Amino acid sequence: MIAYVTVGADDLARAKRFYSAFLPALGYSLTEGPEGLSFCLPVAPGQRPVSPDFYVKPPFDGAAATAGNGCMVAFEAGSQKAVRSLHAAALAAGGTCDGAPGFRDAYSADFYVGYLRDPQGNKIALFSSNPEEPGRDG
Repeated sequence: MIAYVTVGADDLARAKRFYSAFLPALGYSLTEGPEGLSFCLPVAPGQRPVSPDFYVKPPFDGAAATAGNGCMVAFEAGSQKAVRSLHAAALAAGGTCDGAPGFRDAYSADFYVGYLRDPQGNKIALFSSNPEEPGRDG
């Protein structure tokens, strides 16, 4: 099980604007501290988390943050409409498009995805594979 994912950021204010544009809509709450931004899903008292937390922090070694080539974090949005609206919100909050929302021939017929880069260049995917919605062939 993945416990958490961390991406680096040199400008936490820009990162906060970008991630706050869509993560709260997916149920994440934000806690800010001197070490950076922590986005977490709610956990009932006495229960263990089932989904990973997402952290945005300056690199521990003090060097500039860089985006990993081939690294990507994907967030499930629940519907195709949510993918489109959250993708647009993230673009308006300083992200760049790395693939407009839609179906991809290389993926399953019901996998709907949009790709972004955060202000630091980290690749983010917002997706839905809701079987109750029309797929690529329907």
